[in-house]
Amino acid sequence: QVQLEESGGGLVQPGGSLRLSCATSGFTLEDYAITWFREGPGKEREGVSCLVFRDGRTEDADSVKGRFSISRNNAENTVYLQMNGLKTEDTAVYYCAVNPYRLCVLSDPQVYDYWGQGTQVTVSS
Repeated sequence: QVQLEESGGGLVQPGGSLRLSCATSGFTLEDYAITWFREGPGKEREGVSCLVFRDGRTEDADSVKGRFSISRNNAENTVYLQMNGLKTEDTAVYYCAVNPYRLCVLSDPQVYDYWGQGTQVTVSS
């Protein structure tokens, strides 16, 4: 069965960096796209960065372009989100999720069938 597990969250000062990990198992990565979502205080869940495994295409939300980068470790079946230049507004629970359509869909969480349980990122001085 499909399993996703996020890790790497924590407390960081503004301007700092974190790398989140999403360990995957139970499915063929090439058949899916994966997206990092976040849900901040008082905000709706939003997609921030997406990767299509089959061809390596990526898509980033405007709010994180130039700061966040999604990547994959093929040998470990793990996807990463490198977050640089963190801002207070980046504080949120971060989730990874997959869809079977091999398309980056940042705007509609309902497209995604499988989710991890999330990891908390707090940006504060």
